[in-house]
Amino acid sequence: MPIETTFNSAIEFNCGLKMKNRFMLAPLTNQQSHEDGRLSNDEFNWLTMRAKGGFGLVMTCASHVQEIGKGFSGQLGIFSDDLIEGHQRLAQEIKSHGSLAVAQLHHAGMRSPFEVIKKKAVCPSEIEKYNARALSLEEIHQLREDFIAAAIRAKKSGYDGVEVHGAHGYILTQFLSSKINKRTDSYGGSLENRSRLLFKIVEGIRHACGDEFLLGVRLSPERFGMKLSEITIVSQQLIDSGNIDFLDLSLWDCFKKAEAYPEHQLSLLEHLLQLDFKTVKLTVAGNIRNGEDVQNVLNTGVDFVTIGRSGILHHDFPKKVIANANFKPIQNPVSKAYLKQEGLSEKFIHYMRRWEGFVQ
Repeated sequence: MPIETTFNSAIEFNCGLKMKNRFMLAPLTNQQSHEDGRLSNDEFNWLTMRAKGGFGLVMTCASHVQEIGKGFSGQLGIFSDDLIEGHQRLAQEIKSHGSLAVAQLHHAGMRSPFEVIKKKAVCPSEIEKYNARALSLEEIHQLREDFIAAAIRAKKSGYDGVEVHGAHGYILTQFLSSKINKRTDSYGGSLENRSRLLFKIVEGIRHACGDEFLLGVRLSPERFGMKLSEITIVSQQLIDSGNIDFLDLSLWDCFKKAEAYPEHQLSLLEHLLQLDFKTVKLTVAGNIRNGEDVQNVLNTGVDFVTIGRSGILHHDFPKKVIANANFKPIQNPVSKAYLKQEGLSEKFIHYMRRWEGFVQ
């Protein structure tokens, strides 16, 4: 099979939806929307430009499901029906270019900055370092309901599906982590208890949104208090539940050794590929920069790649790689004018200056 066919071949998910190629836009923090959670023209332009550029699946940046779960300034929210209008506009335009439109559902938990939410952040347990208080049992039940309500809102907005953000140290990671979660009730202690909220959210979304709604979960197998051995168990249970269409694993580097087994011959990705994925699709993110990287990851058996950095540098990265399997992106640092041409606003460019050597 020629390389182009692999990159450009469609994927059919369990829910029946088809993705036209093997490229997903990573859900990227960009700080471009309004402070009340409404979609801005800047965020609309940034995301729809990637749909025009050939991404088979375009995912919003983390959209918070509760006001108290806001993780950064300029975050696109999905916590209120008042926000549906912006999401409808966005989903419709993404889909008009043949891309699947997916909203990422998020809650920052203890990582909600005081200066952003103007109150104490919430967490499974009290964490003094983050000025975070412990959630009550009633609040945990409400959090589950608010994740489900946000998914229903996404469906009403016309999105093809949602991804539950259980990675990167945000609230569901905080529940999963034995280092952070010190609860003594049914949401703390054993891995079964620590993963309970995640499974209840996923079950609830599937029940509320139906079998034809695309549903994925993002997890971090390392860092943020995660243990690879536990995340592999949770991943297999999510697959076996029959409730998810895809698993999105954020590896930071798809080619690195597993931190838990540095002496092992297998890479982190190869450890994870030992899972029995059945008909659930797998996507991974982490240091997939050019055409050769895309091919190497797909060759391992991963179904589709999640592109961050190169999707910022080239709105049409998928088209470029499909046309030329050896495509390499422009080298950093790049000029502000170049990034504006690629659909980044002043705010997003300012945010990208945090990545050393990215912007001139």
